Amino acid sequence: MINGMTVTIKKRTQTGTDDFNRPIYTTVDVSVEDVLIGNPSSDDINDAFTQYGKQVAYTLCIPKGDTNTWEDVDVVLPEPFAGTYHTIGYPMAYVPANIPPGVRWNKQIKVERVQNG
Repeated sequence: MINGMTVTIKKRTQTGTDDFNRPIYTTVDVSVEDVLIGNPSSDDINDAFTQYGKQVAYTLCIPKGDTNTWEDVDVVLPEPFAGTYHTIGYPMAYVPANIPPGVRWNKQIKVERVQNG
């Protein structure tokens, strides 16, 4: 049986503006359980570098039913991947009818390393 890990999303919410009308944000840690962490394919690495100028470190498979926003967020991964990563692009969702029964993940997103743990 495949088991995912718990990762932490650094969710930013705008809470106001400063005297110069720039946004002020508050960051809240949101734990997401059962996320698969895998190595990217060579195509993933090349595509992300070509499209975004980013170097993919890992691919995250997101569990079904997750409602978090994964675009442009920092994600903290546990050991042995420990560190802070940033998502690249948008989650790729799979067609529900094409997901085999018993598979618990239906989206994936790539991340680049931002900071070591």
